[in-house]
Amino acid sequence: MFGFPFNELNFIRNFNVNLRCYSVMMMPGQEREDVDVGGKIILPPSALDVLSRLNIQYPMLFRLRNSHAERETHCGVLEFIAEEGRCYLPHWMMRNLLLDEGDVVSVENVSLPVATYTKFQPQSVDFLDISNPKVVLEKALRNFACLTAGDMIAIRYNDKSYEMCVLETKPEKAVSIIECDMNVEFDAPVGYKEPTRRREAPEEEEDFDYTKVSKPRFAAFQGMGTRLDGKKQVDGEAAGVDIRRGVPNYDYHVGSITFIRRGRKKEVEQPTPFDFAAFSGRGETLRAKKK
Repeated sequence: MFGFPFNELNFIRNFNVNLRCYSVMMMPGQEREDVDVGGKIILPPSALDVLSRLNIQYPMLFRLRNSHAERETHCGVLEFIAEEGRCYLPHWMMRNLLLDEGDVVSVENVSLPVATYTKFQPQSVDFLDISNPKVVLEKALRNFACLTAGDMIAIRYNDKSYEMCVLETKPEKAVSIIECDMNVEFDAPVGYKEPTRRREAPEEEEDFDYTKVSKPRFAAFQGMGTRLDGKKQVDGEAAGVDIRRGVPNYDYHVGSITFIRRGRKKEVEQPTPFDFAAFSGRGETLRAKKK
């Protein structure tokens, strides 16, 4: 089931084989963290021998399918160093396919169109703490060869893993992202709530009566003057000046200039309690009057 006899190569037109899958942690030798954070798998050397004899399109892309759960995804290949009959997958890819250690997965060579648009949805609001998420995502996608709509991929940043759901891909459901110019869009993270803003009621403007303003705040030439004749200077209030701000001059004529003059109050004559007449007394004479 897992071998590729030489006499059967002439009858193989497409690479399609069933292998037992294991997570990257089960690989012998040193730990390979670069495999677990990307979207590429490790195949046995016999797979490379068969693929090199076929007329396939590069880069090599594969469809992984779990026939029992009817789940599938797409991936690239990183190396051909796995044991015969085995393949090693990232943990997030096994979780998407609902596979356990040692389950059988179908590996088929496919050709995918180049991506033009992809929409992601972070699965945690912690993703908003990243200052420039597009740059972080672009760097993380360098470890991926293709994307499939509906997959839940995992990227690492600052020793922390962030899960991203691929909501939409264009032009098809599965696309290749190798050397492409792709537009990226983010949906709101799961659990994100828009901040509520309190709307303050607008203050009602009251109608202001400018005619009630008694005096202006500024008046020129308010200093005390001294008269040359020695008489006391009359101030503005005693002069009876009434200046109201905002009241138009209805007597204005075009071409004329009106000056506000300060005049004196007219003195009102006070009535006397009695009439005074000079030299109104009676005179006396020393001579007697002649008869």
